[in-house]
Amino acid sequence: MYDDHLMDSMEVVLQNDVVSNVCFLQFLGNDKLNSKFMNKTSAPLVTVGVCVRNCADTIHEAIESIMAQDYPHEFMVLILVNDGSDDETLAIIKDYASKLDMKVKIFHHKWRGIGFSRNVVMENAIGDYIVWIDGDMKIPSNYVRKLVEFMDKHPTVGIAKGKQSLKKGANLLGTLEGYSRAASRMVDYQSEKAKYKSLGTGGAIYRLKAIKEAGGFDEKLRGYGEDFDAEIRIKAKGWKLAVVDAEFSDYESYELKWQDLWRRYWFRGFYSYFFLKKNRDALKLYNMIPFIAALSGLFYLLKIYKLTKNVLSFLLPVLSVYKATAWCVGYISAHSCTLA
Repeated sequence: MYDDHLMDSMEVVLQNDVVSNVCFLQFLGNDKLNSKFMNKTSAPLVTVGVCVRNCADTIHEAIESIMAQDYPHEFMVLILVNDGSDDETLAIIKDYASKLDMKVKIFHHKWRGIGFSRNVVMENAIGDYIVWIDGDMKIPSNYVRKLVEFMDKHPTVGIAKGKQSLKKGANLLGTLEGYSRAASRMVDYQSEKAKYKSLGTGGAIYRLKAIKEAGGFDEKLRGYGEDFDAEIRIKAKGWKLAVVDAEFSDYESYELKWQDLWRRYWFRGFYSYFFLKKNRDALKLYNMIPFIAALSGLFYLLKIYKLTKNVLSFLLPVLSVYKATAWCVGYISAHSCTLA
């Protein structure tokens, strides 16, 4: 719970960053909190970065799961970046900020894309690590602590991430999507086979030194692939990727509709076109052919059924075909746009 005296002493400072044209709100705690925050004595400083756009329906649960972390809050700073939302996302963020017992920074700008927004977090991060939480994620109370402890013990790891939860989603489609995403990451990220296997940022912890060495995120990648691109460059600098034994849940924990899933993977296909123009070897396009995707779904089925014994996993090949079709349509649309 937050300290009433601390909240009473908070001051809201509004600044305009002329260079990036970003509106910045900073909530500053009292002197006691600031001195403890600046003098690292018992825990590494860690930044939690949340980049959002139109997440009014889900952002409250994401923030509440951050508030519930058992990692000492005086050694955390929360940076929220609102990337041009046209719903109530920013208002909800501001409301929650006054209830937090950790340092909070809020940035708001017109839509610039996810690469730009992640760089805002990176450039304002404090400490050795950034834990990335999406606006539709929920993490258990020990999540940040487990990730930080892992990184402290493995100094050669540049990026680590927890595991996708295998708990049932809010509906059948949500459960299947959670299974599919979990199965897709059941690989050894330090093997040669996983050279072009992406962890993704949501739920990941980045070593600040590693992402800065790699030059930050590519701001031209505005909708998807900015994390995959960063991972490729971070690994090129000699850093490793790893998976941590800590679970998180993502958008599949909410009611998921087929048309929403189609839209999500259409956009991934669309923006992957621009990612692949830069990283041509990162993805074999034939893997996205629906027939090939069905085979991947069969492999996912075997993995998930072995772990869950849930007969719903037999629908994973169907889901894989559906998502691959949406991806291909989006990719072709992007290609057509560049030719027009």
